[in-house]
Amino acid sequence: MGALLAAGLLGVLAGVLAGLFGVGGGLLFVPTLTLVLGLTQIHAEATSLLAIIPTALVGAWRQGTYGNVRWRAALVLGIAAIGGVEAGVQIAETLPQHALRRLFAVLVLLVAAQIAWRAWRRPAYPSQ
Repeated sequence: MGALLAAGLLGVLAGVLAGLFGVGGGLLFVPTLTLVLGLTQIHAEATSLLAIIPTALVGAWRQGTYGNVRWRAALVLGIAAIGGVEAGVQIAETLPQHALRRLFAVLVLLVAAQIAWRAWRRPAYPSQ
C-alpha cells in the first residue's frame, strides 16, 4: 500500500475516532506512522502534531455546535499547553529513539488503564 494511501486511511480512521471518542490523533497517529509508514518516533510525533490541527479544529467546532465544549477550560488548557509543548519538544530532541518509544508506550498504557478504570466504575452522572 502506498504511503499516501495509508496516510489517508489513517486520517479517516483518526477523524472518526476523534469525533466519536474525543481522542487525540497522537495516540492513533504515532503508532501507525511508526509501524505502517516506518517513520522514526520523533518524526511520527512531529508529523502527528501537525496532522491533528484540522481534526481538532473541526471536532471542537462540531462539538461546540452541540454545546459540549467548555470554552474557558479549553482556553486555559490550550494556553498552558503552549509552554508544556515547547518543553516536551526540547526534551524529545535530546532523548534516544528507543527511550522516546518506551516512554510513549508507558503513556499509552497509563491512558488505557485510566480509561478502563473509569469505564467500569459506577457512573458519576447516573442520568447520562
